[in-house]
Amino acid sequence: MKTDTRVDDYIAKAAPFAQPILRHLRQVAHDALPEGEEDIKWGMPHFCLKGKNVAGMAAFKAHCSFTIHGEAKHGEGMGQCGKIAELSDLPADADLVARLQDIAAVIEAGGSATGGRKKRVPVKESAVPEGLAERLGTNAAAKATFDGFTAAQRRDYADWITGAKREATRASRLDQAVEWLAEGKKRYCKYENC
Repeated sequence: MKTDTRVDDYIAKAAPFAQPILRHLRQVAHDALPEGEEDIKWGMPHFCLKGKNVAGMAAFKAHCSFTIHGEAKHGEGMGQCGKIAELSDLPADADLVARLQDIAAVIEAGGSATGGRKKRVPVKESAVPEGLAERLGTNAAAKATFDGFTAAQRRDYADWITGAKREATRASRLDQAVEWLAEGKKRYCKYENC
């Protein structure tokens, strides 16, 4: 499996109880997906095949989670394995490997881990908030970024700005939006490590 040093960093920063769990889950994923690759998505390590998510893991204050994309959620907490506080909370390695390889087989056959169950609904175009259009007219870099966004990405900014209850908050968000847009950033860029 193609490794990613950001996964090493994530494990090193995790709480001491979580580190052996994360290292173990990583090894299980490597065993199951020798042709896969590691990535960081939504701030968490993921194991992918042909660019499609197979599984992801995360560490929290008192537990870890392991999500196998395309499987129904079972138990308590995020992921199909419930809250994992120690290695003994995990299913048998052979079971996890088989489950990961089932998802990999779907991807290899040209499908996705979600099995096509999710139907994409077209995102309605939002009106550009008052004040933003004016500011974009004076900042070419911000305007180019905003114009290049999908309808959903433009709506993320529009909803954030119009959701402000106070005028001062709205003005502050307009300033921040133009700054981020000029830097080429999406509204939720911080969750994508950009």
